[in-house]
Amino acid sequence: MPILMRGDNGLHYSDEGPRDGLPVLFSNSLGTDFRAWNPLLPHLPDGLRIIRYDKAGHGLSDFAGERSIETHAEDVSALLDHLKIEKAVIIGLSVGGLIAQAFASANPEKVLALVLCDTGHKIGTPEIWNPRFAAIENGGMDAVLEPTMERWFTAAYRENNPDFAMWCNMLTRTLAEGYCSVGRAIRDADFTDRTRAIKSPTLCVVGAQDGATPPALVRELAGLIEGATFMEIEQCGHLPCIEQPEALAKGITNLLKDNELV
Repeated sequence: MPILMRGDNGLHYSDEGPRDGLPVLFSNSLGTDFRAWNPLLPHLPDGLRIIRYDKAGHGLSDFAGERSIETHAEDVSALLDHLKIEKAVIIGLSVGGLIAQAFASANPEKVLALVLCDTGHKIGTPEIWNPRFAAIENGGMDAVLEPTMERWFTAAYRENNPDFAMWCNMLTRTLAEGYCSVGRAIRDADFTDRTRAIKSPTLCVVGAQDGATPPALVRELAGLIEGATFMEIEQCGHLPCIEQPEALAKGITNLLKDNELV
């Protein structure tokens, strides 16, 4: 089980594919572990070096206390350094997209291309986030299950896909203090100015029925980045890597081909 020690805290990660393949690092959403990318991977081009990790307080990684988005981005940098990877494609989903923006703005020389999926330069307000933290404090992760699933997935997916129950389990089994710590980092983050400075080839993707980071927000994000492409995926909520993996893979593949990375 690969673990990178960050001080006293272990960061769980996966490094798959050929050592000389194009490195692609994935940073997933709040309330998920890196298995959220599993449905997407079979649809990506062959020969990629796929790097995934569990954020602090998620999956098998240790809870590391209160941290900013910038500190989470430092985990990404440390992981790439640990793997001796100088440059990578960075793909971030939701809070992973904020982490990707933080990493790209601090380390532009390390980014070959950027995919910002169902995210924004600023996500939510204290009026949205603080009641959620209070609900979790009073009722645990089950207290936010139903509204979260309504944001994450379309009604058709929730009603008809047998895998839906597994994603519910992933959320409710997330460490409550890990979820809230990352949530507070999201609440307090505003990357509007730093994201304007990003020059990497960028794709901004969103599910047409995303209830967490709606299309208007992601379109606004794309407008901050010079040359960024905006892509909206129909019949999809907040997690295209799960609900519409083939469509998301097509967008990622086109970005890699357009920039002669594959």
